[in-house]
Amino acid sequence: MRITVNHEDGGPSIVESDEPIKIAEVLERLDIASSTVLAVLGETIVPHSSMITDDIEIELIVVSSGG
Repeated sequence: MRITVNHEDGGPSIVESDEPIKIAEVLERLDIASSTVLAVLGETIVPHSSMITDDIEIELIVVSSGG
């Protein structure tokens, strides 16, 4: 399956997997700390523990902190 990841750090990134994969594993492959982003599918924030079983496009929203 093919996972397209849209994020603020440039163009989309593609991750391919022959088996179901968690969003957290996709982030790990892209060297993105899961604590720094929210994963959005359509208009819904999805947990990083969500299993991907089909071609999908997700968007990453950077979580800012500080004050």
